[in-house]
Amino acid sequence: MNFDRHRRLRRTEFMRDMVRETKVAKEDLIYPIFVVEADDVKQEVPSMKGVFQISLNRLHEELEEVKAAGIKSVIFFGIPDEKDPEGHGAYHDHGVVQEACRISKGLYPEILVILDTCLCEYTDHGHCGLIDPDTKDVDNDSTLPLLVRTAVSQAKAGADIIAPSNMMDGFVTEIRKGLDDNGYSHIPIMSYGIKYASKFYGPFRDAADSTPSFGDRRTYQIDPANRLEAQRELESDLEEGCDMMIVKPALSYLDIIRDVRNNTNVPVVAYNVSGEYAMTRTAVDMGLLEESVIMEQMVSMKRAGADMIITYFAKDICRMLDEGMK
Repeated sequence: MNFDRHRRLRRTEFMRDMVRETKVAKEDLIYPIFVVEADDVKQEVPSMKGVFQISLNRLHEELEEVKAAGIKSVIFFGIPDEKDPEGHGAYHDHGVVQEACRISKGLYPEILVILDTCLCEYTDHGHCGLIDPDTKDVDNDSTLPLLVRTAVSQAKAGADIIAPSNMMDGFVTEIRKGLDDNGYSHIPIMSYGIKYASKFYGPFRDAADSTPSFGDRRTYQIDPANRLEAQRELESDLEEGCDMMIVKPALSYLDIIRDVRNNTNVPVVAYNVSGEYAMTRTAVDMGLLEESVIMEQMVSMKRAGADMIITYFAKDICRMLDEGMK
């Protein structure tokens, strides 16, 4: 018989391990942590089983678990006690994520700390910038200086990486200049420059208390139907000086991850967002899917071209890797 014998390389587990093209490692994972200013809080997010809002005075508990699991990187999101139209808590030198960063660096300086640079968690209207009183839309240019102040305050607090998620035009170039001018030219920018106006963010908005009080974010996030627009955003952010590029969400946008990988040589980050987590977590907990589907999803993101993955499953994945799951 004259045909190819592809099964030869699938015959045993060791053979499959040897020829495996795509692998997930602990070093690939970035774990999101929601930090609140109020004391003595460890509250599970109702729509995200296993994910907690945790207070600064109990943050050491979460960081101990992160360290024990072998997670190398975390990204902090803050929920302040007070909010206002200008989001002052975002750029306060002793804001909640700034303090979370200091705590983390004091306990485990080797853990890489990434700070989300946006205003939505700190504004009382839930949008990512200042609101123009006439248009009732986010005012792009007046928001930029506040984002710069936020990034500089985060770098001052000890952040290893600044991750701006606001999707304002020009945010990378302004933040890069602000960091450089303040002595932080060594701090890289991990841009959320390809962030879609997705419905998969719902549980995150519960966790971060950042649901817009009016309207939506479609005037500044990308239309889910658009592919070429993501390429334009990528080109702009690269020209403006971003060091890493996030694609958000991940599972419904694997084609975009591949496009980004094919068109840049900077590290690519997939954000496995809250809605994706909640769906999979629920399906696994109900016995509808095997837990190994989590690893299959991570492999799909790496195969699409992601170098790193921001995921709420990070602790689960570390356990699976320790157990030998691939």
